[in-house]
Amino acid sequence: MQLKKLVDENRNALHDLKKADEPAPVGNYNLRKEEEEKLLLKLSQQLQKLVLVLDQDNVTTNYAADEEHQKDPQTEDENEEEDESEDEESSEEEDSEEADDDDEDKLLDDPNVKKCIAVGNFNAQQEGDLTFTKGEVLLIHDKKVDGWWVAENSKGERGLVPRTYLAVHNEDGESQEQSDEHIEVVDETADGTEIKKRTDSHWSAVRTAITENDTVEVLATIGAVPAGFRLSTLFQLLEEGYQFRASYFLQPELTPSQLAFKDLVWNSEKNTIYPRPTRVSLIVTLCSCKMIPLPGVSIQVLSRHVRLCLFDGNRVLSNIHTVRATWQPKNPQTWTFSPRVTGILPSLLDGDCFVRSNSVPSDIGILFELGITYIHNSTGERGELSCGWAFLKLFTSNGIPVPSKMYELLLNGGTPYERGVEVDPSISRRAGSGVFHQFITLKKQPVLVVKLRSLCAQSKDILNLLPETLIGSMCYIHLLIFYRQILGDALLKDRISMQSTDLICNPILTTFPQLMDQPDLMDALRSAWADRERTLKRSEKRDGEFLKSLFVLVYHDSVFPLLQSTFLPDYKWAEEESEASRWKAIADFLKKSRENDGALQYLLSPENTHRAFDISELAYDFLEVRKNNPEV
Repeated sequence: MQLKKLVDENRNALHDLKKADEPAPVGNYNLRKEEEEKLLLKLSQQLQKLVLVLDQDNVTTNYAADEEHQKDPQTEDENEEEDESEDEESSEEEDSEEADDDDEDKLLDDPNVKKCIAVGNFNAQQEGDLTFTKGEVLLIHDKKVDGWWVAENSKGERGLVPRTYLAVHNEDGESQEQSDEHIEVVDETADGTEIKKRTDSHWSAVRTAITENDTVEVLATIGAVPAGFRLSTLFQLLEEGYQFRASYFLQPELTPSQLAFKDLVWNSEKNTIYPRPTRVSLIVTLCSCKMIPLPGVSIQVLSRHVRLCLFDGNRVLSNIHTVRATWQPKNPQTWTFSPRVTGILPSLLDGDCFVRSNSVPSDIGILFELGITYIHNSTGERGELSCGWAFLKLFTSNGIPVPSKMYELLLNGGTPYERGVEVDPSISRRAGSGVFHQFITLKKQPVLVVKLRSLCAQSKDILNLLPETLIGSMCYIHLLIFYRQILGDALLKDRISMQSTDLICNPILTTFPQLMDQPDLMDALRSAWADRERTLKRSEKRDGEFLKSLFVLVYHDSVFPLLQSTFLPDYKWAEEESEASRWKAIADFLKKSRENDGALQYLLSPENTHRAFDISELAYDFLEVRKNNPEV
């Protein structure tokens, strides 16, 4: 009864599946689904009959046993001995059948056995497959380990066929009968463990994935994503907490004695902070991603992007920075980026990224993870998947920095902690043995093209004013420098005593780190500063103190009111409607601020409402920041 219940549950799950869950171009979807439903229904009916027969046998057996017991109690021992002998004979028969099956499998896998007979009908599911019918004799040329063999039919046509549809061909026709019995048993098994078909379109594997309740396995099983896709590792780290965000690494770091700042030192001669050279200080440019596998039609892609961070093969050593990619409908397998973003282009598209670190591991490098944010069409479920990853070491085995040049990195499937996983195993599965075929296969492999750029003296001086460990966009680096200088003024220059723990009244220090996690607000600050900078004279542009005070005014007239406005929706990643409404609110505010020569009139207007006042909007408490984030 329990087995019948499991069969009925699988039949109901199969019935609920829709055509949208099957990837194109599979044209026999309804036929295959009906066949599976019929097989499950047949199995359920057979199990029901078996239950009735067993019940009747039990009643008959019990009645006969009672009657026999009444007539001749002495025959009980003899009957028990007969039952035991029958059980032993049946177990011996089962063992012999299992041994025969093992022998057949070994004989089928024997490379010397070339002729096989088809035990079922198979329709080609994609280019390169070979269609055949039940009873057809095939000549096997290559027995691949993944279960898809290169076969040739009587017409001389070649293609890939599944091993589980084949049996050893014997001239006496004995193999055909055995194969019929075998395939009947295999088809009637509910868990589908005997048939090892490809994972992009197989109902037995679908049922297994459903029972396991694993999202990625289900998507890969129905062919919505390639087998090498995984849940995004870096996205999960970002969601777990604050310690992998740029706002975390933007905070100053204390020395081991806890009495001074490690990466923030005041230069009294030049009235600014000291530059801090680091072991890693460079610019990496994301150029393009090529031959990225396409997801199936059952999921809608909301965002294509690359996440990068410093990595030593075991731990993430920096913040995780995200760059969104663009693509053309005519060539969706190629992702492109926008280096040297200027003007009104969003910083999220900036392919030029600065990288700073003082970490000592010799195997430190940059981890790139290609990802997509998707929504499932039938269920509405959202998720984040990794489309592959690549690792670029920054130092050779001798400790010498790698050269600044263009790198074409082959993408790996799985997670950064897995090895030997391909993004799309079907590419290598179809590869021929010739040199030309291997070359063509290599060209089809997904790759990420990046460029490492060395720094000029001026760029080094600018980057050295940043924290020791940070990855970010080059388009807003000048804003980060202003923040660091204001931070140095507040924590080092203007403090009465270094032992003072009083709150520091400075809205910029309190709220600026939030902009690192909300790129549209960072773009608003970039736009407002660019508008104001165009009106400056040359002498004013060379005056550091004047620029710093002007930046404070621009900040208060632009993003600070927006952070407290109730008209600005909460930031949500890869939600087009939310992003559009936020940008509209930001653009309207910036326009009114320019027209009114500041944000004061907007703030005093009764039409505009703001969140309730909180002391944390104005008071910067470094000790509280350290308490909430002890690793700072």
